[in-house]
Amino acid sequence: MNEDQFKGKWKQIKGEFKKKYGKITDDEYTEAEGNMDKLAGKMQERYGKTKEDLKKEIDNW
Repeated sequence: MNEDQFKGKWKQIKGEFKKKYGKITDDEYTEAEGNMDKLAGKMQERYGKTKEDLKKEIDNW
C-alpha cells in the first residue's frame, strides 16, 4: 500500500490498530493522522515493530 492509499484508508486502518495496539494513544493517532512514517515511528517506540512489519500488516488488511 502506498502513502496515498494509506491516507485514503486511514480511518479504517486506525480502528484496526486501536484494537490491536492499545498502547498507542488517541493523541498519537491524531498526530500521525494518515502519515505512515509517523505511525511507524510510534509503533517502533512502543512495540519494537519495524516499518516493514507495519507495512506488511497494513497490506494484509
